[in-house]
Amino acid sequence: MQFHIQNMECGGCARGVTKAIQSVDPNASVTADPPSRRVTVDSDQPGSAFLPALEAAGFHATIQERV
Repeated sequence: MQFHIQNMECGGCARGVTKAIQSVDPNASVTADPPSRRVTVDSDQPGSAFLPALEAAGFHATIQERV
């Protein structure tokens, strides 16, 4: 699944996003690309499970359809 993180602008933000996602699923594989503000997550959890953790960490995320 992919997320668009509106306010992810640097490597520090990417680490914060990764930490928030892995707080929900410690085994999730996370690939963050700050320039595109896109995060790809490989997890058995649904995308909606990560949104509250991302919001709590201060990141405004939307789930993106894969193209």
